[in-house]
Amino acid sequence: MTAAIALTCGEPAGVGPELAVAARRVLGDSLPLFWIGDPRHLPKGAAFTIIDSPDQAAKVAAAALPVLRHDFASEAQFGQPQPEHAKDVIAVIERAVALVQSGQAGGVCTAPIHKKALKDGAGFAFPGHTEFLAHLAGGVPVVMMLASPLLRVVPVTIHIALADVAKALTPDLLEQTLRITQAGLQRDFGLKQPRIAVAGLNPHAGEGGAMGHEEIDLIAPVLDRLRAQGMALIGPASADTLFHARARAGYDVAVCMYHDQALIPIKTLDFDGGVNVTLGLPFVRTSPDHGTAFDIAGKGIAKPDSLIAALRLAADMAQARAV
Repeated sequence: MTAAIALTCGEPAGVGPELAVAARRVLGDSLPLFWIGDPRHLPKGAAFTIIDSPDQAAKVAAAALPVLRHDFASEAQFGQPQPEHAKDVIAVIERAVALVQSGQAGGVCTAPIHKKALKDGAGFAFPGHTEFLAHLAGGVPVVMMLASPLLRVVPVTIHIALADVAKALTPDLLEQTLRITQAGLQRDFGLKQPRIAVAGLNPHAGEGGAMGHEEIDLIAPVLDRLRAQGMALIGPASADTLFHARARAGYDVAVCMYHDQALIPIKTLDFDGGVNVTLGLPFVRTSPDHGTAFDIAGKGIAKPDSLIAALRLAADMAQARAV
């Protein structure tokens, strides 16, 4: 068993704290984890135990949520992010990363944050967790992967307007994404020769230039060059035929050109089981594939499935790195 997984509190006014409690109830001590946050933000009556260090988590996880205490400015108001909490939300993420970098934690699982609240309250300058974690790791290039038992997807471009995708797509960016994806699947998922399907940008992958030239001018040359170096690449393929069951059986991950091209298929196939994974970091990081869900926070109806999947995947990835 590797070191316990650090679970950050995320946005206190969202579903993160209650999902941490629910996930621990399901996992017990089968997967040691500890939550970093303010105990006042946990649901009333939640079973938790304050620990002094991550190595104590395994001893108490069977009966209660192990909590590495991090005091915030105030209690949380469900559904209403408070700017005064922003600095501590960020500090918790930094603390979790420091613990895994020092070997005290096996990996980081991040609960959802609210980017606007962090910007308003602390001038948070990053689009999201992924970019902030890359910064904490020294500015390393990273890739966002969404994974479930049914499908793994990687978007080459992420949080940009659709109108900006074509100009953001470059041979260097595509090659970097493919190389990081392959290395991540090898190191963290035990796939010696990952089969990577690559979607085209345009309908029908451009249909020989009739619907766009990015496949001919940009995507295909990169794939040809990397194939010559031994990578197992499929494509550029038409995205509309890439995600049915028979097609999915032929690859280990689908690399897509933009956000929705990648995320719509996985959220349709497995909305509750998808996990956000950051590939390329020198430490393990996963996250549930959902947001803060302010509309249901505090009502006790949020489902912990995606968080449980994220914690389990973090533990599996940490174990793969330890071998």
